[in-house]
Amino acid sequence: MEEFRHSYSRLCKESGAEPQETVLQQLQELPRGRLDLATQSLTVDTCRALGKLLQKEALLTELILSDCMLSEEGATLLLQGLCAHTVVRFLDLKGNNLQAAGAEALGQLLRQNKSIQSLTLEWNNLGTWEDAFATFCGALAGNGTLRQLDLRNNQISHKGAEELALALTCNASLQQLDLRWNSIGLLGGRALVNSLPRNRTLWRLELAGNNVPGDILRAVEQAMDHNQERQTTSRESQARTRVLSKEVKHLREEKSRQFLDLMETIDKQRKEMARSSRASAACVGQLQEALNERHSIINALKAKLQMAEAALALSEQKAQGLGELLATAEQEQQSLAQKQAKEHRMEQQEAAERESKLLRDLSAANEKNLLLRNQVDELERKVRAQQEQLFLARQELSNTTAELKMRANQAEERLELEKKRSRQSLEDLEQLRAKEVEHMTRHLEESERAMQERVQRLEALRLSLEEELSRVKAAALSERGQAEEELIKAKNQVRLEERQHLAHLEEKLRLQAQARDEAQSACLQQRQTVAEAQARASQLGLQVEGLRRRLEELQQELSNKDQEKVAEVTRVRVELREQNGRLQAELTAQEALKEKVAALERRLKVIAGDHREALLDRESENASLREKLRLKEAEIARIREEEAQRAGFLQNAVLAYVQGSPLRAISPQK
Repeated sequence: MEEFRHSYSRLCKESGAEPQETVLQQLQELPRGRLDLATQSLTVDTCRALGKLLQKEALLTELILSDCMLSEEGATLLLQGLCAHTVVRFLDLKGNNLQAAGAEALGQLLRQNKSIQSLTLEWNNLGTWEDAFATFCGALAGNGTLRQLDLRNNQISHKGAEELALALTCNASLQQLDLRWNSIGLLGGRALVNSLPRNRTLWRLELAGNNVPGDILRAVEQAMDHNQERQTTSRESQARTRVLSKEVKHLREEKSRQFLDLMETIDKQRKEMARSSRASAACVGQLQEALNERHSIINALKAKLQMAEAALALSEQKAQGLGELLATAEQEQQSLAQKQAKEHRMEQQEAAERESKLLRDLSAANEKNLLLRNQVDELERKVRAQQEQLFLARQELSNTTAELKMRANQAEERLELEKKRSRQSLEDLEQLRAKEVEHMTRHLEESERAMQERVQRLEALRLSLEEELSRVKAAALSERGQAEEELIKAKNQVRLEERQHLAHLEEKLRLQAQARDEAQSACLQQRQTVAEAQARASQLGLQVEGLRRRLEELQQELSNKDQEKVAEVTRVRVELREQNGRLQAELTAQEALKEKVAALERRLKVIAGDHREALLDRESENASLREKLRLKEAEIARIREEEAQRAGFLQNAVLAYVQGSPLRAISPQK
């Protein structure tokens, strides 16, 4: 750093400016390879001198310029000097209020520099100028070395987020991106989420403090987890390939070393055989010793040959074991793919069955509504026929009209309370699934119709039916309480099922079978609840038939009553019309619930499409791994053939050497 300091002073003097003392002190105290000028107010002349020095400095790997109050011109000069630098890895420009010119200079730096891996731009104003920030994003899309980018507190709007999303679709090196405390909003979050499926390297994206909805944040987390899992699988496959290549290389080296040792021993034996052949003419007595030595040498060679064959057999066994492992892995992958396809088909069939069942239930409810309306018309005709018979009962009813009005008012208040409760229950039912919503709404409609019929009977039958009306209301209240409890349980159950469904989508493929079993158990529970509700409906039908028979008996008893019933009947008709209007309003609410159900089904289809894309990605990765394994098997087979050829050549050479030796020709003469 001393040479760097002298060069800085010289360049400042050549440009006619005095070097800054604070910068000289920092240059004197800095370690080698790291330049830290944080919180130093740098002038334009200092930035020009540092930019020229950075073009020549080849040992600088970290450059920290945070909170240096850089001007636009100074920042441009520094970044131009870094464009040709090939060693720097870390650049920190935090808190320098970089604007349009700074963003363009950063874009030029990202296009030309091929060494920077970490870039910190926190507390600047890059996002205020959209055109300059678009230039910066275009340079980021073509950069292939940057791994970490910090853009916190840069006033980035949703348009800037869209430019970043376009850059992420083309960038193939960025792994960490920090966008906290900007103004991205809903539109920018959606643009970023839509770009993530085409980016396979980014595994960390921070969006806190941007007014981004929770569902978009969860989608970003899922995409990041997916990319992280993909990178871990790729790293594992690379590690496996490296281990296999090392083992193959080790086997090659060991075989070559053994072959060289064997060749050296063969050369030594040849030299010894030549010396023994020259000495055989001088000394025949030493011939027997030479023969013994030769036999021992041949035995040693045979032993070494057997060892080489054993090593070759071991290598073949290892190759077979690797082939078996590969076959088992392929079978497991095929079985997983088949299971996933079956589960997807089952889910589609279940969705179709649910939709058809909902349509059938809706048609049945409409038919029941028509039947009830016909029954109401029949009751009105019966009431008209009884008006003539009620003329004689005027004197008896004159004493009880006041009491009847009081009880009728009480009944109306109770009905209003029950209607309010039913409306609250209908509002809670809007978040449930289609099947439970329709089932519970039909149950509520049947209970309300039963209550209305009971009220009409109480008003028509006066004193004799007052006690029966109170009992029916008490039964209806108990049933409504039970229905509300069932609604709360069903709501909690649906929320739990939705959370489980989201958790199962985020988990790996091996946990999908367990999720399917849990969903089937939940369906069985819902079917049980439906069966219980149907049994209760049948009981209510029996009660309605008993009340009808009671009504016929009371009509015979009330044949002598007065015509004052006419006014009461008209009032009942008005109430019936009001109730019909409320029923129509509830039918409109049911249609709104059906629309929500359709929206939920569309959302399920979107989730299924995402799941299908994830499966396709996994299948492509499996295909690449199978191709790599096939190449490794071919390489292992080629090595095995080469080793077999070498062993055959060695055996032939030894046999030829033993058969063609001169000592064998001399031994028969002896």
